[in-house]
Amino acid sequence: MKQKQINIAGLKDNVIALQPHRPRRNIQKSKDKKDNLSLAQRQWLTRGLSQPGGKLPIFDRDGQKVNKKTINSCIKMGWATPWFDNPIKPDWLICKLTDEGRRQLEL
Repeated sequence: MKQKQINIAGLKDNVIALQPHRPRRNIQKSKDKKDNLSLAQRQWLTRGLSQPGGKLPIFDRDGQKVNKKTINSCIKMGWATPWFDNPIKPDWLICKLTDEGRRQLEL
């Protein structure tokens, strides 16, 4: 009995992507000064500058949830603060930009 071999490459050509693939950027981690913002932190906090009350987004520009480590590190440094609890999605942390966060973005 002969076994059929499956052409894996041919199968990949037929897959429809729901989201276009975007290569991950190397996030630069700062170790020089305690107050330096990483690229991910700067991008997230900057989006709060144009929002009423400094509201920070839950999702990035690609529609992906912002990494919890980024959010928690900004809260720990005092650059963001939890704003209110979301009763519909309690696991979503709604935050706003603090005055200290605004100062860090000006540097």
